[in-house]
Amino acid sequence: MTIRILSTSTLVGPHIENLGHDFPELRIAPYRSTLWTEALPGAEALVVMLSEPLTEEDLELCTNVKVIGTYSVGTNHLPQVYCKARGIYIVNTPGVLTDATADLALTLLLALTRRVREGEALARSGDWKGWAPDLLLGSSLTGKTCGILGSGPIGRAFARRAWAMGMKVIFWDREGTHAPVDFGVNTSHRLPLDDLLRHSNVLSLHCPLTDQTRGILSREKLTLLPEGAFIINTSRGGIIDEPAAIELLRQKKLGGVGLDVYENEPDIDPQWRAIPGTVLLPHLGSATVETREAMSKLLCDGIRQALLTSGSDTGQD
Repeated sequence: MTIRILSTSTLVGPHIENLGHDFPELRIAPYRSTLWTEALPGAEALVVMLSEPLTEEDLELCTNVKVIGTYSVGTNHLPQVYCKARGIYIVNTPGVLTDATADLALTLLLALTRRVREGEALARSGDWKGWAPDLLLGSSLTGKTCGILGSGPIGRAFARRAWAMGMKVIFWDREGTHAPVDFGVNTSHRLPLDDLLRHSNVLSLHCPLTDQTRGILSREKLTLLPEGAFIINTSRGGIIDEPAAIELLRQKKLGGVGLDVYENEPDIDPQWRAIPGTVLLPHLGSATVETREAMSKLLCDGIRQALLTSGSDTGQD
């Protein structure tokens, strides 16, 4: 039986091509292109990116689909309840991007607190007049408190980095367990959200986007942060009330905001680009060669296993 794998993109490394050799035929077609839509009815495996949501209507066209692979940890762009009801496997890429994403969150934090964006622009401008006692003064991290939303692998990895910078680390008690979090080099308390926000000089987001977390950082919640607090988001844009964060930044109630994700990405609210005190990145959390190739392997191995489990045969008709 011929297996048809429909992917919206090639992936880093040889793994998607190897999968196509094992389960012919592999077709690459841009998301929502005519070729992609025409290929849906015959597809037994779909591969999409995080920014490419699938609807129930899309999958109604896929009478043969057995597995959906997403090149991401997050699966909030897929109709999970519908897939479960139809017995469609969902394969994602947890674990392998932990360190890369935690590294990028730390990069955003250091870039904000040490005003790297402004300093780099000044050095490039040709207008730098030399060292001065008050030139681009930033904020130190040692002794400050870092609140972390999310105690999964990425949240704990970022906690290790923040702790190494001399920060006190606290976690959101999302489930109300009150159990301490062991993040490898130390343990830390879990606090209710309001208490965590009141103590966080730095707030770093590492939780998934769910019905519980969508919009959880409302204006009311953001005003609980200490004056001058910094926010880092490498998780999902829909967690933060972006207009409220922009307003508080303009009022200098926030010290800075570093974003790698946005509510309507790739469409970034133009106010973010215009306001000082921001560092903006184009969703680079997992963007290292090593990480993206590991994601490809994990995804393709999962799709291969799902197709085999579903009873499909390899090879040509």
